[in-house]
Amino acid sequence: MTRVAAIDCGTNSIRLLVADADPGTGELVDLDRRMTIVRLGQGVDRTGRLAPEALARTFAACREYADVIKEFGAERLRFVATSASRDAENRDEFVRGVLDILGVEPEVISGDQEAAFSFTGATKELMGREDLARPYLVVDIGGGSTEFVVGGEQVDAARSVDIGCVRMTERHLVVDGEITDPPTAGQIAAMRADIEAALDLAERTVPLRRAHTLVGLAGSVTTVSAIAQDLPAYDSAAIHHSRVSHDRVREITDRLLRSAHAERAAIPSMHPGRVDVIGAGALVLLSIMERIGAEEVVVSEHDILDGIAWSIA
Repeated sequence: MTRVAAIDCGTNSIRLLVADADPGTGELVDLDRRMTIVRLGQGVDRTGRLAPEALARTFAACREYADVIKEFGAERLRFVATSASRDAENRDEFVRGVLDILGVEPEVISGDQEAAFSFTGATKELMGREDLARPYLVVDIGGGSTEFVVGGEQVDAARSVDIGCVRMTERHLVVDGEITDPPTAGQIAAMRADIEAALDLAERTVPLRRAHTLVGLAGSVTTVSAIAQDLPAYDSAAIHHSRVSHDRVREITDRLLRSAHAERAAIPSMHPGRVDVIGAGALVLLSIMERIGAEEVVVSEHDILDGIAWSIA
């Protein structure tokens, strides 16, 4: 066993996994897995820069994670940063802060690298499942971007496009600095048109419709699963490898886009940091399912974070 620590810093959240990995058996044993909503990508689509308050929230989470990593005595650490920090003019400030706190530089990876990590993390434990036909289409709906990966035992094609839940919310639902709540029909139509254009772009390089099993990752998808199951609280064990039908995803998306902030916040399984962006994230998922004709999505709690851990095991 090798004890590893993996950090995935995205547009909306930063997550830590400390695990014992056995490359010989393919076993990854969680010791600590946690997530903090820091909204690093706050305003990046509009300003092109990481906001000071967003950096402060992210660095506070890094200090907490540094203590956890030290407590467990991880032998190796890899810190991967994705969409927001790729886009920002002042990403050097972010890199310096992480290096000072954790002693490693954040790797600002490409969309293709992000996709490969997501695919490994999501599918490594699915390979022996006879009820899930290959090839898989793995979709990782993040805050700033969504990754599409098609493959069987390995990645055949991958593409990252800029249709994350935070980016769609800030681009289409914010008026005069305030989120329209609930959004208007025109705002939803504009958001949907943007998503469809991004799916057209993804299909230029990734054969989305060739896949037999759709695997959905990240907070928007797992939250939709939690709502579909009427969970009294967020429950990773119940969500991992759950299946949600297209009809149920459509019902939940319509409900979320019609509801006000207080109604969404009252959903027992809803993380407070997702209340404002979950409608956009659910719409991205629904649009993907309709594009490829998927009858259901298989939901995975294992994603890019697990892929990062395997990369250093």
